[in-house]
Amino acid sequence: MGEVAKDLTAGTIGGAAQLICGHPFDTIKVKLQSQPVPLAGQLPKYAGAIDAVKKTIVAEGLGGLYKGMGAPLATVAAFNAVLFTVRGQLESILRSEPGSRLTISQQVVCGAGAGVVVSFLACPTELVKCRLQAQSALADLSSSGGGVKYSGPMDVAKHVLRSEGGMKGLFKGLVPTLGREVPGNAIMFGVYEGVKQFIAGGQDTSGLGRGSLIVAGGLAGASLWAVVYPTDVIKSVIQVDDYKNPKFSGSIDAFRKILAAEGVRGLYKGFGPAMARSIPANAACFLAYEVTRSSLG
Repeated sequence: MGEVAKDLTAGTIGGAAQLICGHPFDTIKVKLQSQPVPLAGQLPKYAGAIDAVKKTIVAEGLGGLYKGMGAPLATVAAFNAVLFTVRGQLESILRSEPGSRLTISQQVVCGAGAGVVVSFLACPTELVKCRLQAQSALADLSSSGGGVKYSGPMDVAKHVLRSEGGMKGLFKGLVPTLGREVPGNAIMFGVYEGVKQFIAGGQDTSGLGRGSLIVAGGLAGASLWAVVYPTDVIKSVIQVDDYKNPKFSGSIDAFRKILAAEGVRGLYKGFGPAMARSIPANAACFLAYEVTRSSLG
């Protein structure tokens, strides 16, 4: 089996593991990010992450926590397959000789390059996912002409293609997606390699056990979200924004309006569930990737 095929297979399995562990946390994150700012004297729809979990289960059952999973399940495996494959190809370009290990700074470069490519896959997928996840949080807007109701991922895609500018509509939020994926993956792969080398006490990390890979993967995921979280908030609010009566004209406008309305805290809405998700989800992803990759030889 060729190197590309190995990366594709291991990345696909890693992506599936990541999604199964992390999707309920992601649903709560998007609901908190996209809930409307309460009017003066009103309470927010969700007081926090635990409140959002309780209200989601009461209103939609346990399945509500897995809303919007169809689109990412179909593509998160492809997303990770592309991410790890592009990174693997960049690694082979940067290697001084076959089999040599890359430095942490070279891993950062590989992560950033992979982030550019996967942004074009992530943007339309996440637009569909966010619309489905945010439906109940945005239900209050339905009376003012917003809050289109979707029956599933294909319904979102059809609606956007038909009523929101065709293919261009599916790539709404591409700029903040790039702003998240490029630095985020640079940091994630750099930290992952750095932690592995720290635990191993040198550049040769081939003898590390599964526990060490889980620690490195968890810390790598946490590092990604700690740095790029405000960009993800901006991406989410732009992607769920009403097409006919938009609140935001672009990323900078969204950044300014969130700061003006809610302060810095508004840029960290849903940060708790995002961090709670990132550690087990990325640990599962990296572990599944490494175990699958090594089993393929």
